[in-house]
Amino acid sequence: MERLNPEKLYVEFESGVTTTDPIQGRKYTLTHSDITADLFLTIGLEFAYDEINEMRDEVLAVWQTYEGRPILYVYVYIGQYDPITTAIRDTIFRRELPLALEAIRYGDSELFTKYPELGKAPIWISFNSTNQDYDKFEYWGTMNDYE
Repeated sequence: MERLNPEKLYVEFESGVTTTDPIQGRKYTLTHSDITADLFLTIGLEFAYDEINEMRDEVLAVWQTYEGRPILYVYVYIGQYDPITTAIRDTIFRRELPLALEAIRYGDSELFTKYPELGKAPIWISFNSTNQDYDKFEYWGTMNDYE
């Protein structure tokens, strides 16, 4: 771990998931506190929409299957703002995504222990924006890159 402080990460498993199952459809909602720098990771079968605030600075991720292999699909909302705000949000998300991926990897470590092949799963990130310059879909390595 390069940036993650495990003492600042709080993990909650919702009903229907355990520390190791299921994989398919397992969803992550990562939010944070600007005041304390605490990270809050909710792992469930649904996204924790009740944890999302009006800033829309959460990171959402879900395990999916593509061509028979697992992938981690990550979604961030860059949004529909003026060009300067959109550029700032894009910069911040790109700077903080490695920390977010470390938090998911660390917070769900028992899953990766039980299923080590998930560490080799590709990460695809959807940067969602109404501005075409920031509306992107990118490969960001594998989960092993964030341990």
